[in-house]
Amino acid sequence: MSIYQHFRRDEHPFVERVLEWTERVRARYQVLRTDFLDPRQAFIARSIANREAGVYFETYGGYEKAERVRGLFYPEYVEPSREEFGLALLQVKGTNRFLTLEHRDYLGALIGLGIKREKFGDILVHTDGAQLLVAEEIAGYVRLYMNQVHRVRVTVEEVPLEGISVPEQSFHPLSFTVQSPRLDAVVGDVYRLSRAKVVAPIQNGRVKVNFREINDPSFYLEEGDIVSFKGFGRFKVTSIGGETKKGRIKMEVVVFD
Repeated sequence: MSIYQHFRRDEHPFVERVLEWTERVRARYQVLRTDFLDPRQAFIARSIANREAGVYFETYGGYEKAERVRGLFYPEYVEPSREEFGLALLQVKGTNRFLTLEHRDYLGALIGLGIKREKFGDILVHTDGAQLLVAEEIAGYVRLYMNQVHRVRVTVEEVPLEGISVPEQSFHPLSFTVQSPRLDAVVGDVYRLSRAKVVAPIQNGRVKVNFREINDPSFYLEEGDIVSFKGFGRFKVTSIGGETKKGRIKMEVVVFD
C-alpha cells in the first residue's frame, strides 16, 4: 500500500518533501530543520518519521501549546537543543493607545512585508502590543522594516524567548458522531447549524481549513486540521475514531471560545 493513500491529494507534494527529508536523515545522518508547519503538516511529518527506522522528529514553536511550530528531523545519536529550532521572539508595541490592533492586523503587516507564512509562527496579541514568533533568519528584516501595523506606528525589538507571554485562551472539547467527516457535516455539528445553513458560507469562501480557503462542502477533514468559520470562530480536529454500531464516525474537536 502506498503511503500517499493515507493523505489527501493536495497534501502529496508535502508528503513527498517529508519523504525526501527522512531519507536524507536515514542515509546521510543529516539534521534537517523545517519552516513553520501548521498542525496538520506537523501531524503528517511525525506520522512519516515514525515509520522510518533511525529517524526522529521533534517540534517547537516557542512555548508548550504553540499552534505553528518548526520541526527537526535528526538521526538517533543527535540530541537537539531548543536553539537549533531557529526561533526569534519579537516584541511589537504601538504608539497609539486609542486603536486596538487584532491578530489579523499583525498578520497583514507581516504578509505586506513580503514574508511568506511559513517563515513566522504564532502571533500573541496583548493589550499593549503583540509578540511575534518568527524564523531567526528573518528577525532582522522584520525589526528593520515593520514600522506600521494597520494605521498604528510601531516599534519592534527582539527579546529572549524566555520573555514570552502567552495570553490565556479558553476552549472546550466536543464529541459527536457524523455520517462522514465532511466539512459541511462537521461544521454543522460544531456550531449546531443545519447542513443547508453551512453549505452556502463554505461555497462563498467563509470557511478556511489550515488557513486555506476551502469552497468544497464535501472536503474531508483529518486529524490536526484547524477550521475557521468567519463569524462563528474556529476549532481543531483532535480525533477521528472508528465507526459506531450504527455506522457513524466518532469525532472529537476542541472549540476555541
